[in-house]
Amino acid sequence: MKRIKEAFDKKKDGLLSIFITAGYPNLNDTIEVLKELEANGVDMVELGIPFSDPMADGPVIQEASEVAIANGMTLKLLFEQLKDLREHVSIPVLLMGYLNPVMQYGYEEFCKSCQEVGIDGVILPDLPLYEYEEEYKDLFESHGLANVFLVTPETAPQRIHKLDDLSNGFLYLVSSSSTTGKKDGIEGTTEYFQRVKNMKLQSPTLIGFNIKDAKSYQTACAYSEGAIIGSAFIKAINGSDLKDSIKGFITNVR
Repeated sequence: MKRIKEAFDKKKDGLLSIFITAGYPNLNDTIEVLKELEANGVDMVELGIPFSDPMADGPVIQEASEVAIANGMTLKLLFEQLKDLREHVSIPVLLMGYLNPVMQYGYEEFCKSCQEVGIDGVILPDLPLYEYEEEYKDLFESHGLANVFLVTPETAPQRIHKLDDLSNGFLYLVSSSSTTGKKDGIEGTTEYFQRVKNMKLQSPTLIGFNIKDAKSYQTACAYSEGAIIGSAFIKAINGSDLKDSIKGFITNVR
């Protein structure tokens, strides 16, 4: 949690978070991708846990998950790959995924492993709010893990305030109710962003889903502390030269 807070304290606006699927494009690329992202000025990384049924993800991330699983990526292997994470990377790293792999791994063991390798938070879209609050909040926090909540255009103001009260990291503003990577930009949802901004929440916010280039990144930054890019980045690194692809993509966004 501490690194997440420090990242927002350091950068009041324009924070850039990148989503990448663990084990993609190749099984052992994960640490190298993280290192290159930090070297190119990315402020935070969301590391996706590959899953066979990623309900909130569009075709690009679904395909990346399929490739990573075919490569042999598992949650157990991911933690083994991350054991020296903090020798290479200093920016916040969060794990994003679904409950099924976490349940199979074991909640307590999952939190323990996250703490051991230096993971700062988790994003679990299918973890019910009441379940988190009643059963897992203390477990997560005792292992130094922020739990990031998702807000959509349909989320009621009362619920947003409750999520804000429970938040110990940031709120993830989903730009639309579609899956990731499906819409062409986010300019049509600025009224929703402004509505949330007007609520004067205590938690910082990042806007994600369908942010793909400098224009949509700048739009997100006008209404929040920054943006999350996933599908567009995954498309960009599906090539032969990983290092140049990462540098080129980040340079073009900023």
